[in-house]
Amino acid sequence: MNAGLLGIGHYVPERVLTNQDLEKMVDTSDEWIRTRTGIEERRIADDDMNTSDMAYLASKKALENAKINAEDLDLILVATVTPDYPFPSVGCLLQEKLGATNAAAMDVSAACAGFMYGMITASQFINNDTYQNVLVVGVEKLSKITNWEDRNTAVLFGDGAGAAVVGPVTEGRGILSFELGSDGSGSKHLYQEPQGFMEMNGREVFKFAVRQMGQSAVNVIEKAGLTKEDVDFLVPHQANIRIMEASRQRLELPIEKMATTVKKYGNTSSSTIPIALSEAMEEGRVKEDDVVVLVGFGGGLTWGAVALKIGR
Repeated sequence: MNAGLLGIGHYVPERVLTNQDLEKMVDTSDEWIRTRTGIEERRIADDDMNTSDMAYLASKKALENAKINAEDLDLILVATVTPDYPFPSVGCLLQEKLGATNAAAMDVSAACAGFMYGMITASQFINNDTYQNVLVVGVEKLSKITNWEDRNTAVLFGDGAGAAVVGPVTEGRGILSFELGSDGSGSKHLYQEPQGFMEMNGREVFKFAVRQMGQSAVNVIEKAGLTKEDVDFLVPHQANIRIMEASRQRLELPIEKMATTVKKYGNTSSSTIPIALSEAMEEGRVKEDDVVVLVGFGGGLTWGAVALKIGR
C-alpha cells in the first residue's frame, strides 16, 4: 500500500483584519508589515467559533472532495496548538460533529509543522494496511492566544483550517518520501506562556526557518530519487514571504510554482499548508500526477517535509 491524497478542503473565517486595522491597534504600519512579512490581511474567527467548528467545515469539504462518508473514516488526526479545551481533544469533538462513528481520534501537537506530522503518522497506518481512510486536519484559532498589543506577533497570525483525507493510492503516486525533525533546544524561541499569549524570538526563528525549510525540501527530493527539475509545485509553510522565497530559490523554482497565501491569510500555523494546497488544487495550479513538495517548521522547534505525487 502507498499512502496518498484522496481529498482536500479548507475553511477560513469571514472576518478580515487588515494591516490598516492593525495600525490603529499597535505601533506598526502597513509598509512595515508588508516589506518584512508579505502579509496584507488575515482572517479572524468570531468569539463563538471554536477550533473544532473550523475543523468541521474544512473536513466536510475534504470528505466531499474524496467522495467518502464520515462513517468510512478509520482515524482522525487533528494538528493544533489551540484546542477548544485542554481535553477532550479536538479530534474527539470533530469525530462527534462529523458522525465518524467508526474512527479513533486524537490531536497532534507540533505547532506549525503539525500537519506534516499528521500526514506522516497517517501514512504509517495506511502503508501497513491497518487503516484505509485517515482524516488529517490542521486547524488553529491563534487569535485567542495572540497579544494584540505586541506588534512583534500581532501582525503575523490568523485563523483557519485545512483538511485532507489520506488513504491508499495507485503505485507511483502518493507520499514518495518524507522528513520529520525536532530540536528541543530551540523551544525557548517560540512558545506559549501557561494560560497566556505566544512569545517569539523572531530573529532566531527566522534564521532557523530559512536554513531548515530549504534543506528539508532538498532532502525529501533526494530521498525520493528525484531532481529539482522533477518538482512541479512547492507548498511551504506560510509564515513569512522571505522564508518562503529562500525555500523556493533553494529548489530553483519559478515564483509561479510556489503557493503563496500568506498575503491574505497570514500565518495560520498548522493549517497553512493544507489551506494553500487546497486552494492551489481548486485553482488548477496543482494537477493530477504533479510532484509537490510540502515543507514546514514550527515551535518545538519542529520541522517536516513531504514529496507527494498527486493522484489516486
